Amino acid sequence: MRVKRGFKSRRRRKKVLKLARGFRGGRSKLFRTATDALDKSLMYAYRDRKARKREFRRLWIARINAGTRMNNLSYSKFINGLKRANVELDRKVLAELAISDPSGFSRIVNLASQQL
Repeated sequence: MRVKRGFKSRRRRKKVLKLARGFRGGRSKLFRTATDALDKSLMYAYRDRKARKREFRRLWIARINAGTRMNNLSYSKFINGLKRANVELDRKVLAELAISDPSGFSRIVNLASQQL
């Protein structure tokens, strides 16, 4: 008996084309180009989920460094002083403090500089 595979292949194509919605031109309409575009986009999505974490860490470090230099201390000495003072605030919280509460951040910088 001959097997036609209509249901399975249609379901597979529909799944790919549904994920490719919003792509421009044939990349959202044609199965073969949509498959290629989708494979590439999923690779970029996986890669950039990792990259986003690195980018945010860089941003937080830049903000902390700006805040510490306003208080006459470098970033590396500040982090070293925090470690010696057993202050367990992460960089995300420190960066938010440096922006939203400069006076509170300067108290933390003073605490860190006393430990050096």
